[in-house]
Amino acid sequence: MEQLEQYRQLVQQVLHNKYKPSYGDIEQFTIVDTQNDHYQLATVGWDGDRRVFSCLIHIDIKGDKIWIQYDGTEVGVANELIELGIPKKSIVLGFHDPNARKFTEFAVN
Repeated sequence: MEQLEQYRQLVQQVLHNKYKPSYGDIEQFTIVDTQNDHYQLATVGWDGDRRVFSCLIHIDIKGDKIWIQYDGTEVGVANELIELGIPKKSIVLGFHDPNARKFTEFAVN
């Protein structure tokens, strides 16, 4: 249980890092569901006359692993989690094909 709480806190810390949009009048907000362990950083706003709404980061915690389902950042969420002390064996790059995960340094599932 202690590890789960630590993961929840660190994932939320990563989401609260500010990723400044490089264009438009864009707001960012976090969506946190600690009951089901789903976490997102979303963007909403306008780029000129074009409506913008997207998910920049989506992370789930499943069992003893942090699953990065989507990462639209340049830095890389996995790199940030590693810097915070999460071992690579506890991070799954969920956006990679399951067969390709074995070729990374991260957990397969």
